[in-house]
Amino acid sequence: MTLPRFGRRSLILGGAILAATTLAGTALAHHGWSWAEAGMIELTGTITSITIAPPHPIIEVDAEGEIWTVELGNPTLTERSGFVEGAAEVGQEIIALGNRDADGSPRMKAVRITIGDKVYDIYPDRIPAQ
Repeated sequence: MTLPRFGRRSLILGGAILAATTLAGTALAHHGWSWAEAGMIELTGTITSITIAPPHPIIEVDAEGEIWTVELGNPTLTERSGFVEGAAEVGQEIIALGNRDADGSPRMKAVRITIGDKVYDIYPDRIPAQ
């Protein structure tokens, strides 16, 4: 059975809209804050690894024997804060301020990290007033 010309166009357009909606939903789910708890926590530990790569730079932190994944902003946002490759090294102490994973796993989305005497405000508009 062949679809009428109008039907084929509608089918293609409908498929394109469905694909775009699915991809947008996936992007928002990944890049949003929906997985994070509302309250802020401060995590202090030692850097065990640093990955500066899309979609988000990640710092693994040993905090009292538990390895935490500290997710930063996208590479451009993280770079804008001043945190670039070489800004920190494995073995350095880090203080991360951010939102913990709502499911309780040792993962957080950092709004600020402090390494030595250097402070990197990744999401300045999300940092609570002192």
